[in-house]
Amino acid sequence: MKTLLLDTDTWDLVADASGNIAIADEPYALAQDAASAIRLFAGELYYDTTQGIPYFDQILGKAPPVSLMKAYFNRAALTVPGVVSAQTFIQSWTDRTVTGQVQVTDAAGNTTAASL
Repeated sequence: MKTLLLDTDTWDLVADASGNIAIADEPYALAQDAASAIRLFAGELYYDTTQGIPYFDQILGKAPPVSLMKAYFNRAALTVPGVVSAQTFIQSWTDRTVTGQVQVTDAAGNTTAASL
């Protein structure tokens, strides 16, 4: 599966050395797709509104426990085709901003990570 490479700070497209839109290589592409799934708000994906995390309904303004957040994040990462296990690490949670890392493992046993 092809995935466009995203800047880890801005989550925007990145250009390759030729000025073209860069493609993420495996296994990082799998971790980046998992991080994108974690960033997806419930109902935001126009072609499948069942996907996403219920940020508006259950998280924003509610201060849920970190364990619940990690469970949502791990479940979202597991929706990515090719991910067989996922583990989320939350580094900080300040000013309504969560930063951390998601580590995913594929069927071949390769583990890779992407920032949240």
